[in-house]
Amino acid sequence: MKKLIIAVSAALLFVTAAHAKQWDIPSNRPVATLNMPSGWKTSETATGIEGTSEDDAVYFSVDLASPKKMDGIIDDAAKFLDDQGIKIDTNTQKYSEDKLNGKDIVYISWSGTDKDGPASIGLAVLILDEKTVLVLTYWGTQGEEDKHMPEIGKILDSIKLAQ
Repeated sequence: MKKLIIAVSAALLFVTAAHAKQWDIPSNRPVATLNMPSGWKTSETATGIEGTSEDDAVYFSVDLASPKKMDGIIDDAAKFLDDQGIKIDTNTQKYSEDKLNGKDIVYISWSGTDKDGPASIGLAVLILDEKTVLVLTYWGTQGEEDKHMPEIGKILDSIKLAQ
C-alpha cells in the first residue's frame, strides 16, 4: 500500500481536481473528515464511510476505532473481507510504517482475489492520537484499479482532523 500511495501522489501532479463530497467520521461526533469522489457510490456506516468506484473496481472504507482494540481491528477487517468474498493470500503480506498527513500510519497489504479475479488488498491504521485511530480498508481488481489511483490519492490526501 505504501508503493500505492507513492504512485498516487506522483499521479496527482498531473490530474486536475474533481468534485468531491466531504464526509465526517463519524457523522454524529466527527473526529476526522475526508473527501470522496462525487462519482463514487458512497454511504455512511456505523463507524465511518465506505465507497466504491463507479465501475466497482475499487472499494475503500474508513472507520473510527480505538487503539485499545488493535487485535480486534485486524480480526474484524479480515472477517469483513472474507464476508465480501475477498480471499487473502497470507504469503504475500507486506508491512510498513509511514506518515500520512503528518500522522503515523501502519500499512498491511496482500495480493488475493475478489469476485473479478486477482486483487490488491490493503488495511491501514492511521493513528490520530492515543485514543483514536482510523482504519482504512481497500481492495481493487488488478488491472482495473490503476485508473482509480488518482482518486485514491485524493481521498488519502483529504483525510484531516475535524475542526
